[in-house]
Amino acid sequence: MTYGHTQWHIWSGCAILTLLIFRILWGFVGSSTARFASFVRGPRAVADYWQGRWVGIGHNPLGALSVLALLGAVAVQIGLGLIAEDEDGTYFGPLSTLVSTDTSDRARDIHATWFYVILALIALHLLAIVYYRVRGRKLTLPMITGRAPSQSGAAPMRPGKWWVALICLAIGIGVTRWVIAGAPPFGP
Repeated sequence: MTYGHTQWHIWSGCAILTLLIFRILWGFVGSSTARFASFVRGPRAVADYWQGRWVGIGHNPLGALSVLALLGAVAVQIGLGLIAEDEDGTYFGPLSTLVSTDTSDRARDIHATWFYVILALIALHLLAIVYYRVRGRKLTLPMITGRAPSQSGAAPMRPGKWWVALICLAIGIGVTRWVIAGAPPFGP
């Protein structure tokens, strides 16, 4: 990687860490359709969905698995990048000093390969969007706006509060900044 590309890589990783933290927090305090409790269900809900017995708004039970897989895969990728060091020892993740050189080297190698796992999950997500579009359901605009027509029998979406979103974003930025600083311990 050249210097310019490495800097873009590092800064985009920091931005993705901030967004991941935001999304996880928003999954607990955001709009009703963004909350994990409203769309993460067990195997029975997935079976009901496959049999056409699921009614709801937002992510269906199968889509919830996709969301969790994407969030988990991105978290793994970020974690690996935070402890990785390049072959020359010129560039290193802010938390690389917390692990051995061997661990950092393994993390670098897995980080490079894990990217393809994320690409595969993104492709699967996009294919699902195309599948639903062909079947007459438009998902792209509702993903952006958070608004979609309700199915009969489903409770309407309760929007999140803008100030709660700002607090989640501020926490995401703060935690990312703390990690960039090498995650120094609290206190004296």
